[in-house]
Amino acid sequence: MSYRKRLRFMSLRARILAVATVFALGAVAIAQAQPQSGIVRPTTEPSNPSAQLGAQLFAGNCSSCHGISGSGIASPRPGAGGIPGAGPPLQRVGASAPDFYLRTGYMPLASIHDQPAPDRVLFSDNEIRSLVAYVASLGPGPAIPHPAPASGSLSDGLHLFTEHCAGCHQGLARGGFVTGALVPPLQGVTATEIAEAVRIGPYLMPRFSQKQISDSQLNSIIRYVLWTRHPSDRGGWGIGNLGPIPEGLVTWWIALPLLVVACVLLGKRFGR
Repeated sequence: MSYRKRLRFMSLRARILAVATVFALGAVAIAQAQPQSGIVRPTTEPSNPSAQLGAQLFAGNCSSCHGISGSGIASPRPGAGGIPGAGPPLQRVGASAPDFYLRTGYMPLASIHDQPAPDRVLFSDNEIRSLVAYVASLGPGPAIPHPAPASGSLSDGLHLFTEHCAGCHQGLARGGFVTGALVPPLQGVTATEIAEAVRIGPYLMPRFSQKQISDSQLNSIIRYVLWTRHPSDRGGWGIGNLGPIPEGLVTWWIALPLLVVACVLLGKRFGR
């Protein structure tokens, strides 16, 4: 093999190696980005939910952070799989909180340093019902709410949502940013999950009592949130209903250049 051919071969091999390295690093990054399911399940699960099944699931998946019998762990310590665990006690949270956190994918967390956020649900409906039944048996607490948004007022819901919620979730419940956290959109949650979130205050969200927001007012808020999924957009193009930022971008990037072009054309026409 000549020297020139050898150089070409070495260059080709280097390119192939570089491409393979990029793909390998990408695969590693994707694998690391995947949530750790790691759900521990009994060998055989009953077909009906039960607190007994919930106790088994809790011991295998929740006790590392929330302690035995939901007593809580104040400072991080090694848990299942060597992952440090720390979490609040669950002995008087009732059924509402575990139902919300499990059905929205907020729990379980891969790391105690992660922000609880909507994610894929790792438990089946039967398992969630069992876990909720077990946690609710640890002490008295709020039951799962049963809102009736159809009985609420859309106009009152708009007013209440603007007053209590829009500062973080934006006017049409598309989510946003606050200091130290991402605010999730409300387009994919159920009426029950909205009611649960209002009463328990997940993560940085404040908790609203019935004195602050009554059940009838909550029904109006939920009705408005459900309405925001298909708003009327009477003004025209909704631009994702994300608020003034995309509207401002449209003004600067589309409307303003068109206005400049119109001014130039008018100037050429009447300036002769």
